[in-house]
Amino acid sequence: MSLVFSGICSHGPGITGRASRAEAPVRDAFYAQLDRMRLAIEATKPDALIVVAAEHFANFFMDNMPAFAMGMADHYEGPIEDEAWLAIPRTRVPGDAALSKRVIEAVMRDVDLAYAEEWKFDHGIMVPLHFLTPRYDLPVIPVNINCQGPPLAPLSRVWAFGEALRRAADALPERIALVCTGGISHWPCTPDSGKVNEAWDRDFLDRWTRNDRAALIDYDDAAVYRDAGQGGFEIRTLLTAAAAADGARGDVWFYEPIPIFAVGCTVAVMNL
Repeated sequence: MSLVFSGICSHGPGITGRASRAEAPVRDAFYAQLDRMRLAIEATKPDALIVVAAEHFANFFMDNMPAFAMGMADHYEGPIEDEAWLAIPRTRVPGDAALSKRVIEAVMRDVDLAYAEEWKFDHGIMVPLHFLTPRYDLPVIPVNINCQGPPLAPLSRVWAFGEALRRAADALPERIALVCTGGISHWPCTPDSGKVNEAWDRDFLDRWTRNDRAALIDYDDAAVYRDAGQGGFEIRTLLTAAAAADGARGDVWFYEPIPIFAVGCTVAVMNL
């Protein structure tokens, strides 16, 4: 069939775990746009949802850190974190091993890809699913991109990965939705946690909505680290959604820094 949806959203654990501590008007506006994204995904009637997230050392560590990895199981469990801390009950999330295998085989024609038959979902996937598939009734194909432990995949290779995902989806008889999730600027687990570089974020989102490949792959990791924190490396997930959109332009439905969530909170979609 084809890729029927491509969008991005934030996944900071504070989005659920510290919800009561955020200013209600901005929090509720953010949540409303996440619900709008849920409705938009449901309207496309997808057979599966590919979720591209960043590795947070939940499943992979520096002794075995793939640049790109995809799940290939009939079910997954999450969150791996404490349920009370994240405010998301532990649950079993449906997958589709056979469909994952076909996607993996198609992507491997163009981009090297690891796969895992066992996967524990952390907040990077569970926070978006909490809002976007609250009934956990849509098969999920998880993808992790190494955004933590250098050396990181060059952005041109991330773009090629997104293009390969699009070709794989378009070759399938199933309808595939894609959500790529990460922060933009943020400094998690540091004394600067809660800091957000709003100007940097808005410039990134301008490049993203224009789907400007040259501008999006032009970032230098040293400059990203300086201006957007180590969390800024997660732009790799967001680039994947742009590349998969095959030149389509996007719209930002929501962006606001929410310091208690420790990230600039984003909801944006590509107009496929």
